[in-house]
Amino acid sequence: MALFAVLATQAPRGINGDEFRARLPRGFAYTKALVDKGVIKHNWVRVGAAGGLLVYEVESHEELLGHLYDNPLSPHLTFEVIPLAEPGAFHSTRYTD
Repeated sequence: MALFAVLATQAPRGINGDEFRARLPRGFAYTKALVDKGVIKHNWVRVGAAGGLLVYEVESHEELLGHLYDNPLSPHLTFEVIPLAEPGAFHSTRYTD
């Protein structure tokens, strides 16, 4: 399994603010379903950033992209994907002299 932090930021394109807000419940429901399945391990609102920070646990980068772009809000979001490693994944003294 691989962990990815995803910074999702609202970026409505082709719709106005009212339309975007009307679509939010579908996006939130989609995200909640992934939380319930254990795909999203952590889900936080980024206060003042109009977006969220989500930690996904998936088999591959391809699976992650599928989850991101299946979100009904994805045409109106930008994503920054950051691969993560579990604590202890690296030997803490391996690179010391």
